[in-house]
Amino acid sequence: MKYLIATAAIFAASTASAQVSKVKVYDHTKTVTQSIPVTETRCKDVQVPIYQQSQSNSGDVLLGAILGGLIGGTATGKDSGAAVGAIGGAIIADQNASKPKVSGYRLERQCSDVTIYQNSNVEVYSHSTVRFYLDGKRYVVPFQK
Repeated sequence: MKYLIATAAIFAASTASAQVSKVKVYDHTKTVTQSIPVTETRCKDVQVPIYQQSQSNSGDVLLGAILGGLIGGTATGKDSGAAVGAIGGAIIADQNASKPKVSGYRLERQCSDVTIYQNSNVEVYSHSTVRFYLDGKRYVVPFQK
């Protein structure tokens, strides 16, 4: 704004005694890079496990009891250790048998929204200039609109 006032003062002062010619106003721009967010849906194929609930097999429980009894009896050297080992082995075998087991895999498409940024160059207003000649000398005065 102060440049516009200065330009007006120059014109007012120069009209009385000097010659002003070729007055032109120019608008100037500059290039600005803007990052614009864009949401994309991206998908990928994933192998998802298929679980099968199995039931405890009496053969597995019996084998667990036998192995537990052997380990317990060998570790303690007593029949009471064998009995505790047999009970523990049977319980562990029953718990392991009743856990869900992976019986295979299926292919599943999973999608999610992802934000990416694309750069874009945009021309925006920067400033303006008044160009003129006063008594044959060229002047350039910048100002903002």
